[in-house]
Order: sequence, then structure tokens, then C-alpha cells
Amino acid sequence: MNHLALIAKTQSLIASGDIVGAESALVELADTEGDGALMVVLEQLPPKDVLAVIREYDSSKESILNLLVTPEQFARAVVLETQYKDPTHTHLRGMLNSTLFRDDADPVEFLEAIGNRDGGVDALADYFADKWGRIEAFVRSGTFDPAEDDGRMLSRADLRASAYLRHTVDQEEVADQDWMELAWILRYQCPDLFIEMLLVLRARAQAFKRSQAEDDELEEDDGKVETRDTDQGKATPAARASDEESAI
Repeated sequence: MNHLALIAKTQSLIASGDIVGAESALVELADTEGDGALMVVLEQLPPKDVLAVIREYDSSKESILNLLVTPEQFARAVVLETQYKDPTHTHLRGMLNSTLFRDDADPVEFLEAIGNRDGGVDALADYFADKWGRIEAFVRSGTFDPAEDDGRMLSRADLRASAYLRHTVDQEEVADQDWMELAWILRYQCPDLFIEMLLVLRARAQAFKRSQAEDDELEEDDGKVETRDTDQGKATPAARASDEESAI
């Protein structure tokens, strides 16, 4: 099949929501013309269309796209994934796990490509969004034991100083092909990127706490009159306003 025609067909299928059909068309190309032909087509597909296919990764089967996508193509797709505003980040974790932990992949090469793109560090922070406490425990103790999550955080200077310390846990001990192994690789093989990602997680946590505190303050002082005082004739909204005017 002509590559331009295949690209047009793939884009049309994606636009109509037929992601399975789009992936099947690409797989058929690889089967008939070889992996090299598929890689040429992937390079010409817009990043948003590559993302549309690989974000639907099914862990029960191996995807040819996840096997052949290059670090740069993947990094572009990962950054675009944030536009989906998926609060669970399920697709993001599936994409990263299936691609970085494929048999022939070099996770560091992919991670560096992600880190080098604007928005890449934020995407990695999304991946670890619900593991922040465990990551902090890992930084302090070298393990992911939740009992180590006591709320303490190393300073930025201490993070830098400990970036190249010898690891206390071997990769094989956390080889889950999931968040623990990815955190291990980041900390010990991409320490600068790991620190950047952790600082983003901390900033988000602090922003969330501030937001919660502001909400609590609004609830405590919402301008409402206590019902029991109104019932006893001690105060009414109108009376209170009149008293305030008299005081002025």
C-alpha cells in the first residue's frame, strides 16, 4: 500500500474513533512490508495520532507500535497525553510501562528524551502522582516501605548531595516493570531528572495543602448567622446589618 494512502487511512480511522482499526492497518503494513516501512509511516504521522493509538495499550497483548516507536516519537506522545486531562493517569502509566520495559528498550534513552521536552518532567510527575509519599520514603531510606513515609523531606541541597550515593536496593528487588522500578531507574540512572520530577511533586502537594487551608477558612467564616441565635431573637441578618451601620 502507498504510504501516503495508509497515513490518510490511519488518520481517518483515528478521527472516527476506530483506534483498533487504525492499529490493525499499521500492523498489516509491518507484516507485509516489514518493520522499517512501519517506522517510516510512524515518523510521518502527527504525534497526536501516534498517541491516540499507543495510549490504548492493552497489557494482555504486545503492540507492534510500542515495540517500534522511537524515544523522540514517544516523548512527543507522552507530553501530548497531558492534554487528555485524565485524573487517574491510567493511560500514561500503561504507555510508559509497556514501552520503557519492552525487551529491547533502553529505559534511560526514553526517559532522557521525555526529560528534554517541555512538559516532560510534568508528565513524569503525573505518572507518580499518587506515589509521592512512597517516593519520599525511597529518597530518605532507599526503600519503598510505606512505614518510612513520616512526612519528612530532604532539602534540595541534600537531594543533590545524595543523588549519586550507592543504592541500598538492587534493581532486581524492585523489578515490577511498574512505578517502583521506574523510580529506581530515575533516581540511580537519571538523578537530575529524578530530582526535577520530585520537586514538581512537592510543589503540587504544597499547592494542594494551601488550597485545602483556604477552603477550610472559607467554611469557618462564610458570613452566615447561627440559626439558634436567630430562633432566640438574638440576631437576624437585617438586625446585624443595622447594628453595624449604627456603629459606623
